[in-house]
Amino acid sequence: MTRPPTAAQRRMIEAADAVTGRLRGTAPQLTALVRQGLAFRHPRPPHDHFLTPAGHRVRETLRAPGALAAGAGADEAEAPARARPEPAPADTGVFAARVGGEADGGASGPARAREVHSAWQGLLELRRMTNPDGGTGRPCGWERAHLVRAAALALEAAGHLPAGPSGRDGYRVRDTPQPEAVAVHAPDDATLRACSATLEGAGWQTGEHTDPRSRTRYLLASPRRV
Repeated sequence: MTRPPTAAQRRMIEAADAVTGRLRGTAPQLTALVRQGLAFRHPRPPHDHFLTPAGHRVRETLRAPGALAAGAGADEAEAPARARPEPAPADTGVFAARVGGEADGGASGPARAREVHSAWQGLLELRRMTNPDGGTGRPCGWERAHLVRAAALALEAAGHLPAGPSGRDGYRVRDTPQPEAVAVHAPDDATLRACSATLEGAGWQTGEHTDPRSRTRYLLASPRRV
């Protein structure tokens, strides 16, 4: 069984870039994460290290409200549980794509536009580094592990407005019971078609469906594999 990450490794994982998973640390620390399957070393210069999907899952667990220092053993005297930093709350500046309908609209205007642009460029770079052929035209492993956030980022980066907390019309991206599929809702057919075109251009495949109860149209979107 793989040993749980140490306190120092957990701090590195928590500090990784929220979108690309780029890690910072000493060579021995990074090598240890690679051995545990939580990180990989990119084969091309500058040979940076990035979280694997397993590493991203550990990061999300660590940052979840009320998360405990999972796997901390009695021999880890360097960082007792009481000294472990509290997970960062949603308003500390950690970027998150807007899925629509958030209670807090957060930052807006040019500052938000810069954040979204930077996150999208980082995601394209992650595609280039992790897709086997280095292509940026289709989703990568991180996106398949974070479907709602990935689809929302593609929409927000293209200029679509998410639904607002005060009833503002906009897109809403939601999880579905289907594997590798999200539902995208929009206030009207024109917006729905525009969202479909954006996702198709970002490497997703989409299809329009009708909710049998409400009779509203929505998109079912999945990341394209080829």
